[in-house]
Amino acid sequence: MATAAPPVTFADVREAAARLQGIAHRTPVLTSRTLNALVGAEVFIKAENFQRIGAFKFRGAYNAAAQLPPDRLARGIAAYSSGNHAQAVALAARELGTTAVILMPEDAPRSKREATAGYGAEVVTYDRYTEDRTALGHALAEDRGLALIPPYDHPHVIAGQGTAALELLEETGPLDALLVPVGGGGLIAGSATAAKALHPGTRVIGVEPEAGDDTKRSLEAGTRVTVPVPRTIADGQALATPGEITFPLNQRLVDAVALVSDAEIVTAMRFAFERLKIVLEPSGATPLAALLAGRVDSPPRRIGVIASGGNIDVDRFTALTGRPDLG
Repeated sequence: MATAAPPVTFADVREAAARLQGIAHRTPVLTSRTLNALVGAEVFIKAENFQRIGAFKFRGAYNAAAQLPPDRLARGIAAYSSGNHAQAVALAARELGTTAVILMPEDAPRSKREATAGYGAEVVTYDRYTEDRTALGHALAEDRGLALIPPYDHPHVIAGQGTAALELLEETGPLDALLVPVGGGGLIAGSATAAKALHPGTRVIGVEPEAGDDTKRSLEAGTRVTVPVPRTIADGQALATPGEITFPLNQRLVDAVALVSDAEIVTAMRFAFERLKIVLEPSGATPLAALLAGRVDSPPRRIGVIASGGNIDVDRFTALTGRPDLG
């Protein structure tokens, strides 16, 4: 029996990279002798906090929006997101000359809500703990005749996210391991697609907050598992179930998933600020947290880390890093 072609291929990631050239930033790759000494490996950090809108999400949002037929694009775009995808779709819509309506949780960070509106999008809120954002998002798009771009469960979104790993590997050459934060699974699915195509021996390791270990449980069970909506400082990873499209890709390509606590995330945020001189939001710091906390078994010699974003306002950053019970 012939094996079905995956929904996202390395060719798709390459095409996304060409589409994003001159639109998305080619973000820097950072190194630190202090970090290398602490973990006993050579670490390369892909600093997606320097991406447009402050996170990797712009890559996938623009790649998907740019491929909409002109008539659908003209009617506008809808999305649902806790923050970074919201901003990404809003900016992509503005860049492409159309409008966006974004469904965001009521408790999304204020800075992310304000930034989304600042890019020109209409923001509609919901309660993430009692309402189904996917159902609400589809209903919103249908009612208004908008093209829906989901935050991770879309081949064009996944391919766009994979360009972050592609750029990293183009700069570093072969890596023994690649650490990637996992929410819905789009970033790691795209990253793993690129990494395994370029260097099949690279171990791809996802990192989730302990309170939201749906992907780890799902990979262990061999099927998608739903957990209670996570209550974690890593709001970008506060999902209950892996994506329908992303999960089979990750099942095939991801080698392991490590878990980190909120306290370990804050420690990584402090380290990034004090030693790397960068600001990371909690979700963006989880791979670094896994390294610093020793959550990666027998760290390999050369490790890539995708620091996925830095969208956190100064008040929340100060509150988290100043709490004695966190780190």
